[in-house]
This record gives sequence, C-alpha cells and structure tokens, in this order.
Amino acid sequence: MSRLSDLLRTLEQLDPKLAKDLGDEIRPLQKRLPFGLNFERHAPEAVELAGHRIRKTNKVRVLPPRGSAERGDQRLWHVDSISGGLAEVSTPNGEDRETLSVPVEDLVLVAEFRDRIYPGLRPDGSVERGGDKLFHTVINGENFHVLELLTFTHEHSVDAIYIDPPYNTGSRDWKYNNDYVEGDDLYRHSKWLAFMERRLKLAKRLLKPEDSVLIVTIDEKEYLRLGLLLEQTFPEAQIQMVSSLINPAAVARSGQFGRSDEYLFFVMLGEAKPQRLPLGGDWVTTKGRTHKGEIRWDLLRRSAENAARSDRPGMFYPIYVEAGTTKIASIGDPLPRDVERSGVVPPEGQEVIWPIRRDASEGRWRLGPAAAREAWKSGYLRVGSNKGENSPVYYLARGEQKKITDGTYEVLGRTEDGAVITSQLDASERNVVPPTQWRNSSHDSTQYGSRLLAQLLTGRKFPFPKSLYAVEDTLRFFVSDKPDAVVLDFFSGSGTTAHAVMRLNKKDGGTRQCISVTNNEVSADEQTKLRKQGLRAGDPEWEQWGICDYITKPRIRAALTGLTPSGEPIKGDYKFVDEFPMSDGFDENAAFFTLSYESPWMVEADKAFAAIAPMLWLRAGAVGERIDSIEGGWAVADSYGILKDLDLASDFVAELQRREGIRIAYVVTDDDGRYQQVASAIPGIETVRLYEDYLRNCESTGDI
Repeated sequence: MSRLSDLLRTLEQLDPKLAKDLGDEIRPLQKRLPFGLNFERHAPEAVELAGHRIRKTNKVRVLPPRGSAERGDQRLWHVDSISGGLAEVSTPNGEDRETLSVPVEDLVLVAEFRDRIYPGLRPDGSVERGGDKLFHTVINGENFHVLELLTFTHEHSVDAIYIDPPYNTGSRDWKYNNDYVEGDDLYRHSKWLAFMERRLKLAKRLLKPEDSVLIVTIDEKEYLRLGLLLEQTFPEAQIQMVSSLINPAAVARSGQFGRSDEYLFFVMLGEAKPQRLPLGGDWVTTKGRTHKGEIRWDLLRRSAENAARSDRPGMFYPIYVEAGTTKIASIGDPLPRDVERSGVVPPEGQEVIWPIRRDASEGRWRLGPAAAREAWKSGYLRVGSNKGENSPVYYLARGEQKKITDGTYEVLGRTEDGAVITSQLDASERNVVPPTQWRNSSHDSTQYGSRLLAQLLTGRKFPFPKSLYAVEDTLRFFVSDKPDAVVLDFFSGSGTTAHAVMRLNKKDGGTRQCISVTNNEVSADEQTKLRKQGLRAGDPEWEQWGICDYITKPRIRAALTGLTPSGEPIKGDYKFVDEFPMSDGFDENAAFFTLSYESPWMVEADKAFAAIAPMLWLRAGAVGERIDSIEGGWAVADSYGILKDLDLASDFVAELQRREGIRIAYVVTDDDGRYQQVASAIPGIETVRLYEDYLRNCESTGDI
C-alpha cells in the first residue's frame, strides 16, 4: 500500500481528478485487514561483522573515533580501493555521490540479509573426552547466516530445534539492523516478526519433514503473534502450546499480576508426537482421573454431554447385585421410555443399581447391556460400594484393557466380586504424556538456571538462563526414542541446550549431537564502558566479554570437563532424573568455530579450502578426524573423503571401498562427466561436487 500512496502523489501532479478517484477507491481497501498476520516484511536487516577482513567491493560503515560513545555514521559505503592501510570509499547516491579516504581499521564490514553470502568456518579449539563419539559443535556468528550455512550441511536432517529467541520486552534485549529495539519503537513488533520469519524459513529447510519438532519458548509479549507466524510458516504441522511455571516466586509488575510462567510452542512435523515417558509426581495429578499410567477404572455412568436417559434410552438398564454386597448378580435389559424405574422389582435377595446422576436425575451408562455383560464376564466391571440404586459402578475402557492384553500389566487374580486384580508398575515404568500445564520444581529458572550457571562459571552472569532440567525434559519427549538425534539451537545463549543433550546421552548411552549457534554480542551496558576505554568490537579486549567467548564456550567446556574456567572442580551434584557430581563432567566431544565470510571467486578457485573444510566435516556427521588440508591429491577420514586430483580417482575409490563408516565423498572438479564417473564407482556413498554444490546452495539461500 505504501507504494500505491507514492504513485498517487505522483499522479496528482499529472491528473488530480484521476488521482482523487483512485484514492477514493483505494482508501476502503486500506482499512480492510486480510485474514492472517500482517507486518512489514520489507524492513531491512543488516549486521556489522567486526573483526572480518575488509576487501575491495565490500559494504562497510565508518566507525566513530575510538573513545567515542556516539552511534556513528549509519550509512553504507562501498570500498572502491585499498592501498597502504587506507581505503577509498563512496556512497552510491548518483549526483550526490560522496567519497572518503578512511583508515581500513576505522571500517567495519556490513552484510545485508538480501546479499548472498559464502560462509566458511574458522576452528576455535575443541574439548575431546568422548573418544570416537560424535562432536557437539558451537558456532559463533550471526544466526541467520549460520542457518544459511547449515542448509548446505544439514538440510532435512535435523530431528529437533529448540530455541529461546529474544522476547521483545522493549528493554534493549535484541538488535534489529544493528540497533537495539526500544520499547517505544512503533515498528517493534513488525521488526520482531520479520526477524523471526527469516530465521524460521531457514529452520524449516533443516528439519526432517517426515518426523521432527521445532520448540520455541516465549512470554506474553509476543506469543499471540508468534502463534500466527508459526501457523503461516508451518501450515502442514500440528502445533500445540504449553504453559510452564519457571519462577514460583513470580516477578512483581506494577499494576499487573506477577509473572511466573512462559509458553512453549511445539511445532510437530510429519509423524512427530510427544513420547510417553516415566514421569515423577510433579508431572501427574492424583485428583479425579489419574495420569500416572496405572490401570484406571472409569465410572460406568456417563457424566459429560448427552448423559441423560433421554439422550440414549438404550443405555438405561438395571445392574443387579447380591443384597448388602458389591457382587454383581446379573445385568438387565434397557427400560422402555414409558416405563418408570420404580416399577422394576429386583429378584429376591438382590438390589438394583441405576445410572442416577448427582442431581438425582436419570442418566445413562457408557456401555450397552451386551458390552457390559462381556466386561463383567472378563472381570472388567465392578461395583465400588453399595449405596443403593446410585451405587458407583466402574469399568475398564478398551485402552485400559489393552494394557493387560499387551502384557504391560499382569492379571494376578480376581476379587471376591470377580473383578481382575492387576500387577503394579514401579514409578520408573509408568509412561505418560503430561497435560499442557507444567508445574515442575525442577524447571525453576532461578534455582536451576542462574544459580546452576554460577556453579559452572564462578563470578560470571548471564540474563535469564533456562533451567537445565526444563530444556532436558522438553527435548526428552521427542528424542528419547532417537539416540542419534541431531538437535539445533540457533539462539543458544548460555549453551543450556547442548548441556541438556549431554545429560540425555549420559542417561541412556545415546550419541545425540547438538549444534549451538550464538553471536559474541557484548551487553549494552558493557559496550558503553568499553567504548569509553577506546575499545571497539573486534578488539580482543572487547571480544573477551562477548556471549560466546565469555559464557557459551566456557559453560560447555566446564560441563564437559567438570572444571570451572579457573580449573577448580565444579561444586554440587546434578539432580532429578540422573544424579551425579557435576565435577564428573561428560564423556563427550565438542568443537568450536567462528563463522567467516568467503569470496566466491576464492572458493571457486580452490583457494578457500581451509574455511570450507569444517563444513565438509559437519556434513559428514562431525565425527572423528577432520580433513583440514590435502596432500597427495586426496584424503580419507573416519566418515568422509575428498578427491582433488581426479587422475588419482582409482586409488581414492579403492580406499573408500576398504573403509567402513564412510558417508560422503567430496569430488573437486569442474568436469561433470568425470564427476559422474567417480560417483558411479562408489554406490551407496553420497557424493558431493565441489565447489559447484556449495556455490549453488549459497545462491539459493540468498533469496530468502
């Protein structure tokens, strides 16, 4: 509509009458709100990439002088040339084109999200305690660009995504287009939706369409908009929302109710559904219908809608019991509509029970007389207590009967009344799916988020970390039956999701992998202090305080090794599902990387292999040795191989055939015919043509 308004203003100068007539027709359309979620998708998004090399043709911003706390020039400049530490830059403004000569160190690289990027990874170390197990990975970078990278390495191969995105509270908790979004920004919600939609579209490309889940946590600020956005982005999914108590003490809010919970959206694709799990007392209720997973005797009298005798006359019949007992003697036939129950005389020595409701009106049974007789014969029908004509009668529904026939419960005998006596399950054997309100003490974000993090990283703080056990529990519903699941968190913050996946693996011996993505953003308050000290983003003294370097990587190192960053054993024990000392650590591996931005020409000329190499390892499963350089024309590692010299193809193929566990073969060539020859020689192994497949993938993601 904004474009139409601009055209109308232009038309007014040429034909005012026509412009007025068109305006009269358009205005009613502007007032109509189409069904669905509407927001400004055209709003630009860009990110400053501090510390990245400045090259000719780059887009850059000119930084303010060191020591200045000013926002600086937000215009985008084009690098025309670089010589002797100076860059000639210009603004593409036609006749008003400006030029500057600026020290290269005063420029910062800028990437707009509509630009195509060619990502790479720079290794930043590892922790290896898991032998030949797979590696968890942590990637420091703008998450939108990392998601673009992952479409090359993990398209349609992720089992679960868990994200805790910025809640858009208006308290400078996230940036859009390099600026903090303030509470008084009129486009705050629109920016947040555009920010989320771009990332969710990429996330959708990573999830397995046949069976996977996206889990998003949110509070009341954006849950309504997020729900609509998820429905529009994943129309084929089953979506459900859960309310979870995360702060029993509640956060006091002036003039409002105290906030104590948050919401979780579960976007279930394909066959994905929450698994039945052994759950403790916090998850279940003992009032009314139990959710403990035990054999459940339901009331035979219907108590919901259509529960009156007049609704189903065929379900109104007498049940006779021996006088003074609860032993069923027989089951009668339905009473005709015009016959009063008071006229029914039970056989001598027996009493009659009717489905009488609490308000003394006539109800009906859930089973017809034939089905009730069959249930009685099988021991699946019993009288609870003798209270006259409205005595409670119970039965086992088909689902409960199946627990007996499939062997979950054993029939140990029968009561004097003839009802079955079944075995009981230990608490660890009771598998249930919980309701949509979670009130678990282990999900307290203060106790098991902030304070637990303080145990791992003594003296370091991170705002609002999730409870470790809340994330662990949430994931368990969808990956408990997937011991080799791939889990992604592209708002990983303090690294709770990776920590939770390690716990899941230790509990059942799984080999699940977690990919954690975060940036190295420094908090708003810390930025002001650092700028006054003459520091800038990209300086080592600045970067050491960033989220990834100061919190995420140290937390994962600490969790793995059982040692704090200062080398002291972590105090305290893990609790709940699996209790053991935190100082034990985990027998797992983790590798750390930083996102880099490569030149497509350098990639195509095979001069950026070092940056592409970690991506090839990731795509092959992030297991075992990584091929960082190639000598001799080809190389083969634990799960993949790379062929650069096609004249040595026969040796390469022979080595692949000799090895076990090879997943992928990468072939570096511009010759499609020779590539096909190699591919046909190794059936059963995925082949990827470099760098054609990589470049083509980068070009396809640039359109999102």
